[in-house]
Amino acid sequence: MSKNKAGVYLDRFRVRPGDRSALTRDRPGHTGPFSDKKAAQTHLEHGVVRLEALQERLYAQGEHALVVILQGMDASGKDSAITHVMSGVNPLGTEVHAFKQPSSDELAHDFLWRAVKVLPARGRIGIFNRSYYEEVIVVRVHPDLLRTQGLPVERVTPAVWKERLEDINAFERHLWRSGTTVCKFFLHVSRAEQRRRMLERLDDPAKNWKFSEGDLPERRKWQAYHAAYEKALAATSTKHAPWYVIPADHKWFAHALIADIIVDALEGLDLSFPKLTATERGRLARNRRALVRGA
Repeated sequence: MSKNKAGVYLDRFRVRPGDRSALTRDRPGHTGPFSDKKAAQTHLEHGVVRLEALQERLYAQGEHALVVILQGMDASGKDSAITHVMSGVNPLGTEVHAFKQPSSDELAHDFLWRAVKVLPARGRIGIFNRSYYEEVIVVRVHPDLLRTQGLPVERVTPAVWKERLEDINAFERHLWRSGTTVCKFFLHVSRAEQRRRMLERLDDPAKNWKFSEGDLPERRKWQAYHAAYEKALAATSTKHAPWYVIPADHKWFAHALIADIIVDALEGLDLSFPKLTATERGRLARNRRALVRGA
């Protein structure tokens, strides 16, 4: 697939600013250009090799950072995507952070604080399994959670969600201006496939630990969650921090697509190894001669 064709293919899954129909454009069972699982896995293997090479340049150049955000309903495949897509990258240059229920310390700060403190340095990749978007998704579906955040009562107005979305846009614009690229993925799983995966967690002893008592009550709020996601994606998909809706009923397609988008984003940074000065090249030549002589 040529670079131009790949760009057209990937653009299909990108959310346009203000577009609230992104979750209805492609069905969760869509498999793109791949005829079967084997074809997608072969494509993913090539993508992982390309990603590994780009990460090395990212680290060596030290000018850019990458944040990968994975959001989705329960059992949408976030953990699996991290395992398969990032399988070839150097763990010394990659950090994974899972954002679960906020701690008391985190609740004592603004809602972006816990993400800010784990942002990757330049040259590194940060992977967020869930993120600050929980504050405009989960908290929007459960607005009573706002009361646990210790906010001044007069600051919690009917415009709180609009204001938080504005704050997120400003934050991500600041990251981009500072050299951090943000790639955001919504893993779009169907309700039927989520049910199948949850039953698998209950039936397979090796997966029992993945099931939570809260999964079923949250599943009953499916429409509310989708409405919250539609609003968040439409309001915060921008040129410098786009959202991609990833059909996720077939994990093998989701993995291949996510890898392609990350590779495309890194290739757009024009990464290269640092160029040595004449003095540095001369120093390397002297060291090489010394090694050849057996010093």
